[in-house]
Amino acid sequence: MSHVHAIVWLDHREARVISFSLGASTEIEVHAHNADQHIHHKAGSIGSGHAADDHQFFDDIVASLVGIHEVLIAGPGNAKTAFRTYIGERHANLADRVVGVETLDHPTDPELLAHARKSFTAIDQLGRGQS
Repeated sequence: MSHVHAIVWLDHREARVISFSLGASTEIEVHAHNADQHIHHKAGSIGSGHAADDHQFFDDIVASLVGIHEVLIAGPGNAKTAFRTYIGERHANLADRVVGVETLDHPTDPELLAHARKSFTAIDQLGRGQS
């Protein structure tokens, strides 16, 4: 069954993708390829002290969104905005289907799905929905 909406919750280690329409939903978990990589910034050193974005991780998330009409991106830190920027630069078709980026701590899967359903109901009522 193909779904109309999806929410992607991600941090730098994992992503949870929940796609849904009406009563049905599908959950996919994607793990970062460099999740164990830690960079510590020392005073006086060159560089930001942050690991580079994991493009393979982002591409795996993009692959899980094939056929989805609208996507909401959420997460607790900078990974959500880095992902949004990445798809804007490399996956224009998907970028056009992103309806928002939100800060959201660490919800359970049922909480994440409930948040997504509520958000998409509001988006659809504003006339931005495609379903």
